[in-house]
Amino acid sequence: MPSRLPIQDIFAGLVTSIGTAIRYWFHYTLVAFAWLGVVPLTACRIYKCLFTGSVSSLLTLPLDILSTENLLADCLQGCFVVTCTLCAFISLVWLREQIVHGGAPQWLEQNQQQPLNGVGQQNEAQAVVNGGVENAVLDQPANLAAENVVVGENPEIQEEQVDEEEDDNEDEEDAVVEDAADANNGAQDDMNWNALEWDRAAEELTWERMLGLDGSLVFLEHVFWVVSLNTLFILVFAFCPYHIGHFSIVGLGFEEYVQASHFEGLITTIVGYVLLAVTLIVCHGLAALVKFQRSRRLLGVCYIVVKVSLLVVVEIGVFPLICGWWLDICSLEMFDATLKDRELSFQSAPGTTMFLHWLVGMVYVFYFASFILLLREVLRPGVLWFLRNLNDPDFNPVQEMIHLPIYRHLRRFILSVIVFGSIVLLMLWLPIRIIKYLLPNFLPYNVMLYSDAPVSELSLELLLLQVVLPALLEQGHTRQWLKGLVRAWTVTAGYLLDLHSYLLGDQEENENNANQQPNNQHARNNNAIPVVGEGLHAAHQAILQQGGPVGFQPYRRPLKFPLRIFLLIVFMCITLLIASLICLTLPVFVFSVFVGRWLMSFWTGTAKIHELYTAACGLYVCWLSIRAVTVLVAWMPQGRRVIFQKVKEWSLMIMKTLIVAILLAGVVPLLLGLLFELVIVAPLRVPLDQTPLFYPWQDWALGVLHAKIIAAVTLMGPQWWLKTVIEQVYANGIRNIDLHFIIRKLAAPVISVLLLSLCVPYIIASGVVPLLGVTAEMQNLVQRRIYPFLLMVVVLMGILSFQVRQFKRLYEHIKNDKYLVGQRLVNYERKSGKQGTSTTPPQSSQE
Repeated sequence: MPSRLPIQDIFAGLVTSIGTAIRYWFHYTLVAFAWLGVVPLTACRIYKCLFTGSVSSLLTLPLDILSTENLLADCLQGCFVVTCTLCAFISLVWLREQIVHGGAPQWLEQNQQQPLNGVGQQNEAQAVVNGGVENAVLDQPANLAAENVVVGENPEIQEEQVDEEEDDNEDEEDAVVEDAADANNGAQDDMNWNALEWDRAAEELTWERMLGLDGSLVFLEHVFWVVSLNTLFILVFAFCPYHIGHFSIVGLGFEEYVQASHFEGLITTIVGYVLLAVTLIVCHGLAALVKFQRSRRLLGVCYIVVKVSLLVVVEIGVFPLICGWWLDICSLEMFDATLKDRELSFQSAPGTTMFLHWLVGMVYVFYFASFILLLREVLRPGVLWFLRNLNDPDFNPVQEMIHLPIYRHLRRFILSVIVFGSIVLLMLWLPIRIIKYLLPNFLPYNVMLYSDAPVSELSLELLLLQVVLPALLEQGHTRQWLKGLVRAWTVTAGYLLDLHSYLLGDQEENENNANQQPNNQHARNNNAIPVVGEGLHAAHQAILQQGGPVGFQPYRRPLKFPLRIFLLIVFMCITLLIASLICLTLPVFVFSVFVGRWLMSFWTGTAKIHELYTAACGLYVCWLSIRAVTVLVAWMPQGRRVIFQKVKEWSLMIMKTLIVAILLAGVVPLLLGLLFELVIVAPLRVPLDQTPLFYPWQDWALGVLHAKIIAAVTLMGPQWWLKTVIEQVYANGIRNIDLHFIIRKLAAPVISVLLLSLCVPYIIASGVVPLLGVTAEMQNLVQRRIYPFLLMVVVLMGILSFQVRQFKRLYEHIKNDKYLVGQRLVNYERKSGKQGTSTTPPQSSQE
């Protein structure tokens, strides 16, 4: 091998590498064009063609697909259509798995030993009621058992079903014989199954092979199937329901009302799905009358799909939207707004308005559910029997959507709307009315959407999101305080109304119950009747039919129990009203607003600021004060010496933390934001004949965001010195903070680099360039463009260094391909290491 490769070898290897790169570039371009161009564009054009409502659009569909008008917009819309169709397909597959493993509803499986199953379930329900009489109060467990039964919903309905099935026993036996014959035919088909053919047909399919990233052209077939699947789903799940709803709305004369809602397509499609569900259930009943078993089952499964889809839309879309609008309507006086203002905002931007109200409603529902979970940790198991336990491992909302009838879901929906709406009235509308009557000048709050201050609203919002909220949400003390308040209120209400046993339970009875529970459980398991069914559905039935609610604890029932429960509800409403008044006025909100306004006045002067920022700032100060007081109270029993020692340790730690915060959360974000302003923002926004203005607070707020992004990217990237230092700082935490290590290893290097990046270009532009005797225009040009110019130089140097490394790798690759004969494993010897390395040819040994 020569000491240096000949030029012709390097040129030949370079040409080969370029040819390979060009081939891969063409292939990946074809893949990107197919998946990001053909598939979404075809989906969008077919979608528009189907919904134009004219026959000529169908005839000109091939030409419309090849049209070059509005390519980018159609591709983006097509991506959304493809995403919806893929989500619908995945949802259908998942729903099928739920039906297969969880079991179909009872009305869909009426031919599989239904009389026996109905009698068994009736006996089990009777056993549940009888067992509830012995263990606890009669009313509550019986109601709960009747409420929680998934399949056997009502004994009277079960008796009617049993009578009807006994009358039609002969016909059902014939249907069972037919099903058995079909099963035998299916078994014969299974015997003809050839594993080799299936293995050959079902080749291992990976994401690379499916998308075409493995270099093959098999993905073109997948593109065809995806386009066909999109067309089928658009036709079945969008075109047909929309036109069914459209014809129905036009026939009923509601077209004007639907058009006035600004969501004509969505409402029309939902109406079409509702009518389709009614049609399916009617056809299912007719197929059951004429004994068409396969058609009956197919129509039933289609009805389940439509039913679950509509229930998901109602639970996730409609209910939070109702809550959001009700919250807005009840809080209009707090912000000095009217319904006319909300109507104008809806007319100007209907989509944005509906989304914001839905988002507010989702937040309200989420925090309400979180509060219910906190109540379950305090109250006796069984008190909240009428609310579903989200932490229950056996709770499966999809199975409930499949099995429970539609009137049960409608009843739950109406009850949820009443409960959530009443709480909003009690805790928002009524306190606002009281505040308006007692403190006329306190409301409304300033909620302007713009600011006349020199400080940008963006900096305040970033400060709120990056500093205040993480500090409040990452601490668990707020939840502990709320849980302590709920426990104190529960104990007080229990002793006042003699409901301590009902609300919190009795310890002695709980211990006796814990001792007796294994024996009772063993007896129930021995006497249980086998449930007909398989999989998750059978498990649910076995759990629900074991006698009483899961986790139910007995309690002592005092005299005049209904009256005491009514007084408890009244006491709870009064407490919620008082708590809402306290949160909206004294001491939290008034103190937080006044403290926040006082603190924000140092920042913004006399300019008006959104009350959200003043309230957030004041709440943060209040939270810090309350936290300090609670810590001091916790230290009081330990003595004066321990308190002084703790105060000394915490003071030292606070001083270290303040120094680190000033450096890492003050200086570094300020320098980083100023550098970003000089490099990117000012050259793009300010012309050369104008002078850029810099706002330090805004630059600092943007620098905080940039610093967090850089830290996150660094922690996700490869191992290097900055990542090692940041990980070490995170591992030490605040209690074990090492000030010397942070300053020497993190703060000093980062601040030095940022200061050099800011000062060196300024010195060159303001100190060196004027000495060269250039004109004033040239000096201004250099001063304004030197920062992006140096950034471009740094990027080019990085690209050149990367290309040099790539060329070295290519050089070694060409040398190995031409001259490398083989590789050999050589033992390493320390004494003769230098001699061995000098005699061994390059790249000839590899461990």
